[in-house]
Amino acid sequence: MNSINAGLSADVVAKLKEVFGRYSEIKKVVLYGSRAMQNYKLGSDIDLTIFSDSLSLTQLLKIETEIDDLLLPYKVDLSLYSQIDNPGLIDHINRVGVEFYKG
Repeated sequence: MNSINAGLSADVVAKLKEVFGRYSEIKKVVLYGSRAMQNYKLGSDIDLTIFSDSLSLTQLLKIETEIDDLLLPYKVDLSLYSQIDNPGLIDHINRVGVEFYKG
């Protein structure tokens, strides 16, 4: 994960990447928020956004379910970048986002 550990164990990162790896539609996944900025706290959620030209909302929900089934000790906030309509959030992701997974 590009020299940023974001307070996540290698096991958690591997499990998340394994889920993303099942979907060829995913170009990349970007970590943003407190974990990307390295100011996270114990129990901070994991903010991830997916970049894809063809991932459907149904597939996004399936990915969310698969991640939930991992029973990670964190809440994972997953979004589809192309569906974000908040300019401030888009700017934040573009400024501080760190590539988490590349398809």
